[in-house]
Amino acid sequence: MVSQAAQSQDGALAQDFVQFCVDAGVLRFGEFKTKAGRMSPYFFNAGLFDDGAKLGRLAQFYAQALLASGIEFDMIFGPAYKGIPLAAAVSVELARVGHNKPFAYNRKEAKDHGEGGTMVGAKLAGRVLIVDDVMSAGTAARESIALIKAAGATPYAMAIALDRQEKATEVGADGDIRDLNHSAVQYVRDELGLKVCTIATLADLLQYLESKDVPALAEHRARVLAYRERYGVS
Repeated sequence: MVSQAAQSQDGALAQDFVQFCVDAGVLRFGEFKTKAGRMSPYFFNAGLFDDGAKLGRLAQFYAQALLASGIEFDMIFGPAYKGIPLAAAVSVELARVGHNKPFAYNRKEAKDHGEGGTMVGAKLAGRVLIVDDVMSAGTAARESIALIKAAGATPYAMAIALDRQEKATEVGADGDIRDLNHSAVQYVRDELGLKVCTIATLADLLQYLESKDVPALAEHRARVLAYRERYGVS
């Protein structure tokens, strides 16, 4: 059971993270089309953690969330492409606070010279933590799991920055996109059997919007609530 003190600490971390993402321009409000074709009132673009200070601060949030989660792992894997700088940065930050972990990542295309292959970095071994930004359908997680298993290691856990807590989708035989009854995070946790650590969730984002006495944010909160009502999962 998680203590109230731990829950409070996790909540404070999540609120700090949301504020950081807003300040950095990574989390924006408006109207954005998602990969699933939904019109979302907010957008999280991890590609905008685009300088050393932002990436270093992001790594601190990952490391704090991981240490608070109690998840044990032996090494870190970053799926190409966004996961590559994330894995490296998180590995550096964990080492800084006394938890040195090796890391590896994959190439999208196999190298045909030198050592060859698609894997770079430490040899995949033991319990592997996959680090990524968000999950929309769990596709990247399945691909990473396959790579890790093929190397003889154990895909054990996944760390992401933001859990959108919304229904995953699939493409039917007729080409139509259908909503599922679970989120990508729920799928990875319940169906693929990985532990999942998130820095913040949609619920944390709504709490942030509610806590700020800013008229514009109140308007955004109403739109985010409506979006959750339509696409959210419990």
